[in-house]
Amino acid sequence: MKIQVLTHTPNPERVIAQAAKLCYSPVGVDELSESLTDENIEKFVGNLASMGHLSPFEHATFTFAIEGVSRSLSHQLIRHRIASYSQQSQRYVKEGSNFEFITPNIVYEMGAMAYLEYGEDMERIHDMYTKWQNKIQWWVESTNYPTYGMNAEKVANENARYILPNATETKIIVSMNVRSLYNFFSERCCHRAQEEIRELANEMLKQLKEISPILFNNAGAPCTRGKCEEGKYSCGNPIKI
Repeated sequence: MKIQVLTHTPNPERVIAQAAKLCYSPVGVDELSESLTDENIEKFVGNLASMGHLSPFEHATFTFAIEGVSRSLSHQLIRHRIASYSQQSQRYVKEGSNFEFITPNIVYEMGAMAYLEYGEDMERIHDMYTKWQNKIQWWVESTNYPTYGMNAEKVANENARYILPNATETKIIVSMNVRSLYNFFSERCCHRAQEEIRELANEMLKQLKEISPILFNNAGAPCTRGKCEEGKYSCGNPIKI
């Protein structure tokens, strides 16, 4: 898994403070900016977060490049709808001889034989994908099948991909505002989140804490702030920070 912060709103804490103060101030942005020091920005942003006044946090965004994750993870990730996503296409990118897949950690823990068996199963699936990709491409090229501007290979790719497993490796670029990131970390840093996306969330949060500790030091699973929101489904093992 590879995660990189590509870009983010410059001075995100100041942008958030300006947005919030503008709501209650009779003066303009220039005057507000002059009165904002690093010290009062930190205090003000902390107060906003503790009060749950989070709409100003939507003005600051962070963009991540994510590689080496599964399609299973990406299907969970895009459920966080207030975000922008650009994902590697299985229509335009053929899963060729360099087929990559993600092995769940539990398979490693099951031992060497399980790990080898899992890899062999993935290769069998890829062989089936390749077989159908070739068969479909040949059939499209040999008939008058309507491609609507697509070439035969792309038509084959988009149909053969039905065979591919959720373990197939994918790459995705994600942009989220700070408020959406708070929600993402609250849901996905939790022990009850699937392990792969929990690993992603924890690494994203680690990088953001280095960029902006003011905004993200208190982000994460609710239990890190003393309250579990899972009710009867609680794991009973609060995360320690």
